[in-house]
Amino acid sequence: MQHNDLIARLEAEFMAHDDGSDASHDINHARRVMRAALQIAATEGGGDEGVIIAAAYLHDWVNLPKNDPNRSRASEFSAEAARPILASLGFAPDRIEATCHAILTHSFSANIPPRTLEARALQDADRLEALGAIGLARVFAIAGQLGSSLFDGEDPFAKSRPLDDRRYAVDHFEVKLLRLPETMQTATGRNMAEERAEVMRRFLRSLAEELGHAMPW
Repeated sequence: MQHNDLIARLEAEFMAHDDGSDASHDINHARRVMRAALQIAATEGGGDEGVIIAAAYLHDWVNLPKNDPNRSRASEFSAEAARPILASLGFAPDRIEATCHAILTHSFSANIPPRTLEARALQDADRLEALGAIGLARVFAIAGQLGSSLFDGEDPFAKSRPLDDRRYAVDHFEVKLLRLPETMQTATGRNMAEERAEVMRRFLRSLAEELGHAMPW
């Protein structure tokens, strides 16, 4: 199947499945992950583009809220749900396994090491979505969904209190987001992540200035 045909089929599957309730994991997220993963894989030596495309569209097929007790198993559920879809698209068994491995290992919370270039590229591409300007938009959108405060008005950068990113959105930058570049699987992904992390640092410096607080991170 040609890539354009594969994308068209996957887009149709996605749109039929998506209920529109989560803008952070909508079809535009899948498209951005696909483009970034293809770019990373091409720079790192290639890989099976069809596997990458399919994994990008299907990696969040089962999308559980951040506070769901089964959140760490979402990628496992997505990989299993992807199997009949991939079979209907004509994927051979080995490519189904490769795609499902990429889906299974993309998740931060699952913490399963990726073994293939396709899986490493997908994981990096998905983590890039948590950084940069898009990452800024997402962190505050998710905070709204969870009912979290933007920051602690008395101590916004947790200089004298424990970090608590379930309670304060700004804490999430230090708890997780600014540490993502060091978790990237590829050199290309790390370079892209560092650039996007700097966008976040600039935002935090501006926020600190507006609030009259020094930023310790």
